[in-house]
Amino acid sequence: MKHGQNLRIDPDRLWDSLEEMAKIGPGIAGGNNRQTLTDADAEGRALFRTWCEAAGCEMGLDRMGTMFATRPGTDPDALPVYIGSHLDTQPTGGKYDGVLGVLGGLEVLRTLQAMEVKTRRPVVLVNWTNEEGARFAPAMLASGVFAGRHSLDWAYDRVDAEGKRFGDELARIGWIGEEEVGARKMHAMFELHIEQGPILEAEGKDIGVVTHGQGLRWIECTVTGKESHTGTTPMPMRRDAGRGMARIIELAHEIAMKHQPNAVGAVGHVEISPKSRNIIPGKAVFTIDFRSHLMEVLSAMEAEFHARAPGLCEEIGVSLETRIVGQFDPPAFDETLVGRVRAAAEHLGYSHRDIVSGAGHDACWINEVTPTAMIFCPCVDGLSHNEAEEISKNWAAAGTDVLLHAVLETAEVAE
Repeated sequence: MKHGQNLRIDPDRLWDSLEEMAKIGPGIAGGNNRQTLTDADAEGRALFRTWCEAAGCEMGLDRMGTMFATRPGTDPDALPVYIGSHLDTQPTGGKYDGVLGVLGGLEVLRTLQAMEVKTRRPVVLVNWTNEEGARFAPAMLASGVFAGRHSLDWAYDRVDAEGKRFGDELARIGWIGEEEVGARKMHAMFELHIEQGPILEAEGKDIGVVTHGQGLRWIECTVTGKESHTGTTPMPMRRDAGRGMARIIELAHEIAMKHQPNAVGAVGHVEISPKSRNIIPGKAVFTIDFRSHLMEVLSAMEAEFHARAPGLCEEIGVSLETRIVGQFDPPAFDETLVGRVRAAAEHLGYSHRDIVSGAGHDACWINEVTPTAMIFCPCVDGLSHNEAEEISKNWAAAGTDVLLHAVLETAEVAE
């Protein structure tokens, strides 16, 4: 046992922790509504701190409210191995998105503690603040500040739908720390997460070895036409902003399909003005979401869109303005750490496949400041960001077992 080669986590203990955390901020249909910086978030944090301290860890807190539970290593000068994800949820979120990564990390620490396994490097468990971005946009906010993508003041000034500031709400719930954000130095980071897609379940794989994250471009489009009566304006004389939008939506789909299998594209947010049944729309504002894990594909999609979209609008007498409202380049996770995830799955006898993350995660930002890797476990029907989100105890245990062994290989079991 000293070398940890046959270690396995306690599936029942992990599952019980997931169920206990799910009691905090319950949803209305079996999931969770534990949005960031709410009273429910504060309660979940308090329970998490209690569990970490019981596992022999010391809790740290930075100025973004990110929690760091440290299990010491035998070498006080060695940089730590970080593991974790997030405890905040969508308004109608599931019980496992993000939470599995945090509580799976806790189970790793509990297993090491119970089996008296010592590592040369410290192991630090993280709960990143506001990964979801449901209440305060953008998503992955605290990890973005940690990685230097956002300033602390900018993050504090984000407001929710009621106009409440992030910084004020963080102080209100009592989870604002003194530690400078980004001051911590890392040797590596692993994030365990549910897939949030259907591939692993469909192929009967236990583990997704995440090689890349997807980059994205959010292109906000404003099509301007002319409002006029739908019953009296002859068809050839119309300047229909809705029709311009329809043409561009179809273009986005065409471009994404052209770059298969490495691309996706869709429009998910639409505002039509003036929203009257008998007025031809004079303005349409909507956002295209292009994603790929290959930078050349992402760039090609964006370039083709900008080359073709204006002409499609001009042909029907409407104008188009665009601006980039969200973007990050596709991260490639560290090959050495990815290899350790793959080797751990093979050592433990779990079926696995390489996979690309279609969603953003804190690991995507942290990948910019330290070597990073991710582990996926399946979820039923690929459903996530939904209260019906579901995984099995065996899937959770397999992903956490792989996390345990990848961490042991990286943190180095002490002789």
